[in-house]
Amino acid sequence: MLVWFSRPQGANLYLITIIILMCRYTQPILDKDGFIIARDIVSRTSRRKRFRASVEALSSRRSFENRTAGKQAVGKGRAGWGSFTAVVLGMALVALLAACQESEEATPDDSPASQEGSMVESVEIDPGISDSRIVFGQSAAFSGPAQALGNEMRLGIQAAFHEVNQAGGVHGRMVELVTLDDFYEPDSAYINTRQLINREGVFALIGEVGTPTSRSALPLAEEGGVPFIAPFTGAAFLREPDLNTVLNLRASYHQETEEMVERLTEDLGVTRVAVLYQNDSYGQTGLDGALQALERRGLSPVASWYYPRNTSAVKNAVMNLVEADPEAVIMIGAYSPVAKTINLMRQDIDPVFMTVSFVGSNALAEELGPDGTDVYVTQVVPLPGDTSVPVVSEYQNALRAFQADAAPGFVSLEGYLAGRLAIAGLQLCGPEVSRECFLGAVRDAGTVDLDGMSLHYGQDDNQGSDAVFVTVIGDDGEYHVVESLGERR
Repeated sequence: MLVWFSRPQGANLYLITIIILMCRYTQPILDKDGFIIARDIVSRTSRRKRFRASVEALSSRRSFENRTAGKQAVGKGRAGWGSFTAVVLGMALVALLAACQESEEATPDDSPASQEGSMVESVEIDPGISDSRIVFGQSAAFSGPAQALGNEMRLGIQAAFHEVNQAGGVHGRMVELVTLDDFYEPDSAYINTRQLINREGVFALIGEVGTPTSRSALPLAEEGGVPFIAPFTGAAFLREPDLNTVLNLRASYHQETEEMVERLTEDLGVTRVAVLYQNDSYGQTGLDGALQALERRGLSPVASWYYPRNTSAVKNAVMNLVEADPEAVIMIGAYSPVAKTINLMRQDIDPVFMTVSFVGSNALAEELGPDGTDVYVTQVVPLPGDTSVPVVSEYQNALRAFQADAAPGFVSLEGYLAGRLAIAGLQLCGPEVSRECFLGAVRDAGTVDLDGMSLHYGQDDNQGSDAVFVTVIGDDGEYHVVESLGERR
């Protein structure tokens, strides 16, 4: 304290003001409980810019005052300045305490009363429900290497919600979607999920993209009894029968890898299989599925190697896989590193390449271009161009109505089906909807018919579909369903 007050009073005022600015502009980004204050997570950049601009303006002002003070007499003016500064310092200290205290006390109140009080409309049954609207939340990758997956998943959900809203909503309520960018990183997914539940007050979570991100978000959903609808992942942990809030739409990664190994061994007689996997829980669950499928046939992989999530650092993996000289490579990854692996490996060998649906089929075909021919991808939804399936035709119409220039794709179709599942659950509940009713209605319904795609649920079965389709990129760059791998070899 003595050191502090031995400094020139102007310097003390300057430092206090800097601290106030830090409390004002940096603390609200992440409070002490880890919440993001801004409605849009990306707003942290603009806040930091405003903070830097404020500091620069303050520095310029102080420089001007120093130059002016050098031209003035000191004497009584200095004494007057000291008295004045003491008062200003006192006021600044009070402001400092208030600013920091406000940031510390701005943590969310998790109580239902607080959540209900934050809504500006009528009294809710559950958070996110009012007389006029129902709010869903989505945390997904909308930027970074996996952004195509998040953007397409969101597009499909939005198309489904827009479609029902144009028809008057669900029992007179409009269905809305609030989204936050988690960059396909678990820490951000956890923070976003807490914000969606506690700050945004959403009724349910929908369309989480990825295994590691879902692993971070799920405990919060389970703790709060918040429906966790149609995550874009086939992870095994989401299919545990003791989960209370999860409604899966798609088949699991274990089912996809089983189909791959069955087709490789029965259609082509392949025995030498290698595995490339992403070094996280997504890659691990896919690797586990491939190992189990091989083991059931008395086989083991000739090589398995990994790459880090959110990168395309696959050269080391490629070197090890090529050295093993496999007949086929099963890949558990995202579109960019998978495409790079295929291109690099084909410079030395030409095995059968197969990858799971999470890869992002349209993005993969675009990355590979003409080199994509004969790459196989297992799918968990119908072909997005197959209008003989009624729900696919409805999807195409809804997509055009929402965003006329959007191209149909597997991921946005899955997003649309996720949105339709959410709408079906709301309709099953009737006007008096609640989270408990929503979850119970879907499970008790047994079968949820989405116009050509039937989902089957039960008390110990939270996965709606077991369907897995094998597709291949043809010479035309489009995906085609194949009954046997021998059709293309």
